[in-house]
Amino acid sequence: MDQTRITRLGKKCLIIFAIIIGLNSCKEDKPQIIEEEIAEIIPEDIYEFGFNLNDFYVKRDTVRAGDSFGEIMQRNKIGYPRIFQIAEKARDSFDIRKLQIGKPYTILCTKDTLQEPKCFIYQPNREEYIVLNFQDSIHAYTSRKPIKYVEKEVAGVITSNISETLDEQGISFVLAYKMSDIYAWTIDFTRLQKGDRFKVIYTDKYIDDTIYAGIDNIKAAVFEHKKEDFYAFEFETDSIKGLKDYFNEEANNLRRAFLKAPVEYKRISSRYNLRRRIALYGNKIRPHKGTDFSANVGTPIRATANGTVTKSAYTRGNGNYVKIKHNSTYETQYLHMKKQNVKAGQYVKQGDVIGWVGMTGNTSGPHVCYRFWKNGQQVDPFKEKLPEAEPISKNLKAKYLEYIAPLKVQIDTIKYEGDKKPSNKLITQVN
Repeated sequence: MDQTRITRLGKKCLIIFAIIIGLNSCKEDKPQIIEEEIAEIIPEDIYEFGFNLNDFYVKRDTVRAGDSFGEIMQRNKIGYPRIFQIAEKARDSFDIRKLQIGKPYTILCTKDTLQEPKCFIYQPNREEYIVLNFQDSIHAYTSRKPIKYVEKEVAGVITSNISETLDEQGISFVLAYKMSDIYAWTIDFTRLQKGDRFKVIYTDKYIDDTIYAGIDNIKAAVFEHKKEDFYAFEFETDSIKGLKDYFNEEANNLRRAFLKAPVEYKRISSRYNLRRRIALYGNKIRPHKGTDFSANVGTPIRATANGTVTKSAYTRGNGNYVKIKHNSTYETQYLHMKKQNVKAGQYVKQGDVIGWVGMTGNTSGPHVCYRFWKNGQQVDPFKEKLPEAEPISKNLKAKYLEYIAPLKVQIDTIKYEGDKKPSNKLITQVN
């Protein structure tokens, strides 16, 4: 091969090499498209009232003065024919006229530009809610939010009063009221002594796991007063009527059969007096066969003992009143109520609210006139030797002693102030 041909081949190779480099260079300069996967964010399901709230546009509000179900629905673009249809279909389950000012409600609407209401949910209290569902067919029902009960323990030493001792530990004063009620016939909480001390096992209530709903009940307690221990254990004595009471470690009832008074009163304005003279009636003798407890209008009036309501009515003299038959021997009557809270034939338990203090009938001021019958005759309850509350029946006593045995061990091991802090533990959750 001659020199000229070699030279021509070398030039061709250089040209081809240059083209290859140029092509590679173009490839490197060309912008590359990077494909990225975009993750779809799916909102976490939020359930309330039995609905997935992510499926709706949610509106929340409270009932205002002048509001009615119709007004609320009309504000949310529901016409009166449909409102009337909903009210008629739901009336057997819920009376829409009973909406109360300040109570919350929730409206579940379609997730579009129309935001058409499909469900109305009303909350008369923190636990219950009433659903008016009109997505397809119209139906109404009442349900409750899930409740969790948490058992807690507390111990304290009295320095001035029990409320202050509990407050120092960040515990609601309601616990003090519940304890004073349990020991009402055993310990005078207005005369506690410095150095008195107590231990309590109680349960707190939570709605939807997080909303604190207050103290539910006291399971067991021991109060050391004047160096003497007073135990109290809650026990159900009648599962049919749901009756519970507190007994000591020997199965003796801590209560009397009757409360001392039917109301938290300011003063006793007039006592039982068969020789009472009233200037308004010419200073004539007008027997007063009741005890008048002065209190503010609206103060709750409570049944002083278990019994059956025989009358819940109105007369010119008595005003609104309630009469309760407790057994074959005793009856009580409560006069001048603002309003009754019970009906004739209804069974009530000691402490149940049966009405509210008012000024109906012949009265010059707000009070409840408390009347007490024994064997059909009106008597002064403050001069009567009233019976003890019913003891545990013989067939329940063994069951009671077995039930309280571990509770007594638990409460005896709780440490007083300065020792190891009491523990909290979860009992159960009720759906």
